[in-house]
Amino acid sequence: MEIASGKIKNITPDKLIIEAPYTNIERVCLRKYSEVLIGLPDNRKISPEQRRKAYALIKEISAWSGYEPFEITKQTTKMDFLLHQDRLKLEAFSLSNCDMTTARKYITFLIDFIIENGIPTKQPLLPLCEDINKYVYACLMNKVCAVCGKPAQLHHVDRVGMGRNRNTINHLNMLVLPLCDMHHTECHNMPQYEFNEKYHLVPIKLTEEIGKKYNLSKKNLED
Repeated sequence: MEIASGKIKNITPDKLIIEAPYTNIERVCLRKYSEVLIGLPDNRKISPEQRRKAYALIKEISAWSGYEPFEITKQTTKMDFLLHQDRLKLEAFSLSNCDMTTARKYITFLIDFIIENGIPTKQPLLPLCEDINKYVYACLMNKVCAVCGKPAQLHHVDRVGMGRNRNTINHLNMLVLPLCDMHHTECHNMPQYEFNEKYHLVPIKLTEEIGKKYNLSKKNLED
């Protein structure tokens, strides 16, 4: 794959007009270029709020490790993050001036790491997350409450009941959230939309992968 840089010359409601200077016409003909992949870099710089979130999460991981100084934790998590990215090449970044998209993905990576490793935190993760859908999914897959981080059970946003048998209905693609006993009860005592707004949660559709985590039978996951 060859990389060429270009500039956006015009933006319309349904397309970008891009101009990329290129002089090696013989190579174009030899390789029979017909399509291109376009990368659109985020030119916005990391916000102070994103930087605060990232540092708060790194401090939680550093404290959990018991021996890693903050700066070492920061460098190791940044390297692990880069190794997990789908990139053509690794690109070092700094929390002082990286772009907003990189900061958002890094914060999500740190939160996933904390959830997957059961790291106790002094503050709830929900206010620190940048991607609510990925956060809820990680909580579902690790059976932790999306509000407080305690052990969770599966809450059906598409309420089960009212004549429907939980053991026989198809749960696939139903909207769900992972909630602890306390927040599950709170949710059932108020309209769902009010609960979602109160905690800024977005339910996601139940997949086979999620269903298996909660021991739903095969017949409950047949489309």
